[in-house]
Amino acid sequence: MGNPEVNNEFQFPDELWEWTLPLLLSEKSKIKPGRPRMDDRQAMNAIFYVLRTGIHWKALPRTLGASSTVHDRFQEWQKAGVFEKLWQAGVIEYDEAKGIEWEWQALDGCITKAPLGGESTGPSPVDRAKIGTKRSLLTDGRGVPLGLAVAGSNRHDMKLTKATLESIIVERPKVTEDAPQHLLADKGYDYPEVDELVDEWGYTGHISRRGEDTQVRPKVPGYRARRWVVERTHSWMNRFRALLIRWEKKVANYLALLHFACAWISFRAAGIIKTT
Repeated sequence: MGNPEVNNEFQFPDELWEWTLPLLLSEKSKIKPGRPRMDDRQAMNAIFYVLRTGIHWKALPRTLGASSTVHDRFQEWQKAGVFEKLWQAGVIEYDEAKGIEWEWQALDGCITKAPLGGESTGPSPVDRAKIGTKRSLLTDGRGVPLGLAVAGSNRHDMKLTKATLESIIVERPKVTEDAPQHLLADKGYDYPEVDELVDEWGYTGHISRRGEDTQVRPKVPGYRARRWVVERTHSWMNRFRALLIRWEKKVANYLALLHFACAWISFRAAGIIKTT
């Protein structure tokens, strides 16, 4: 059930709640005297509202619940890995519904602001050294997020390659001659260390090289641009305002919000979430 005072765009979808409920911790061992525990559905709706709007926890509308209670529940579920498990469930459902497009994977980083600083933040090289954070994202050929890593905005993209690959949320199929896997990345990954990782992981690398004209597309029959899908996914994630500007000081809490957004994108790609 949604809150009638909240725009539907900011309410946790009923379709997604059915997948979330089995992941939540049992309350049987948490019964204690005092006020009744806040309803899980209401708490998740409030957390989703924070994710979509980027509002500070303390500014949460009272109609959605007490801010301290909602934040406590968020941290409880973050520590239990609920949001990461939900992302994994979304990717698995997407794989069953449409099939993960492993053949063409894309890797890219994105810098966003982090005014309050905190863990895994640093001076931004593209924003007058203001404090920011960087997320490194791996997607499949349709732009569904498969792997994710976070660091300070002054951390070079290529330094996050290994962590991003190691974070792939589901088991990656073995690379064979009949089922190759290509990895696309921009010039920020044009380093020998990345080339070695690409070979180690069995990918066929397609990394833009410094000094080459990227405006000239190869004259190959059937060629089409593919790397843009990861840039589009970064754009999708920035529509969740809590990710566009990071207010979380603890990197674990920030990662939980990123996982929550990845779950939403994955379930939408699977056709579970209906959007207009």
